[in-house]
Amino acid sequence: MGTFIGHFVPGLAFTLLGLWHTICTIKCYKLKGPSHFTSATWFPINTRNHFIKHLELYLLFTFSIGVMFLQLINHPFELLNYEHATMYLHVALYSILAIIIDLSPSSNSLSGLVTTLAASVFAQELFLLHFHSADHVGLEGHYHWLLQLIVAASLIATFLSGISSNSFPAAMVRSGCVILQGWWFMVMGFALWVPTLVPKGCHVENGEVACGSEEITKRAMAMANLEFSWAVAGVWIMAAFLSLKLNWRLDYRQLQGPTVSESDGLKQGNRLDSGLGLV
Repeated sequence: MGTFIGHFVPGLAFTLLGLWHTICTIKCYKLKGPSHFTSATWFPINTRNHFIKHLELYLLFTFSIGVMFLQLINHPFELLNYEHATMYLHVALYSILAIIIDLSPSSNSLSGLVTTLAASVFAQELFLLHFHSADHVGLEGHYHWLLQLIVAASLIATFLSGISSNSFPAAMVRSGCVILQGWWFMVMGFALWVPTLVPKGCHVENGEVACGSEEITKRAMAMANLEFSWAVAGVWIMAAFLSLKLNWRLDYRQLQGPTVSESDGLKQGNRLDSGLGLV
């Protein structure tokens, strides 16, 4: 993980996952309404095909196993790589158990367990980041401390959405935090491991960022704080844009009336699956 690729690729994956969750959450809230909205930690694709329906979870599982394999095969005897791999182990467990629970006859009664598993992923990530064996000090340590704030917010939002499953704000915060975590991973990759992009007065030495003086380090940390604040603002600007854009499109479709296929679907029970036919 102490490389540009090790931060950029997971960051891109988290960003795409967060965008998917944000779009699905907004559509779910708009179509079901405040009284029937239910927060979800994953979103199925509305199809009878088992694999396609659970595509999000299968991709998450495959990605997690792939990252674990790369972590352990490249440096099999380094403790910090076991810590990184363990973070993704919990993601893999969550995704495969969520599939098993959804396929079980009692899936509705076990939905709370899936939310608990999702909260556990963030809790374990926060635990392992906080007690990381890597010597994250100085500028690199500050970037990782800000990352812990994002993970903590993700954990709290997931916990609140489990307590109140119809809480749209909690669901949106959780989705936004997943995007933010992805963005911050990528920012760390650029700012800490691309020599031409490290803060002025600092340089990459043996895979770590070293700054020329305490004053330069403090200035670089201040810039990191600004980057963090800008990233938070960017996430909510994007969320607001998607909310307005999707609301307009859904309102337009409702004014046009349902198509023939949509009318048939409504006659079959007027029930919207948690996937909502989003794809």
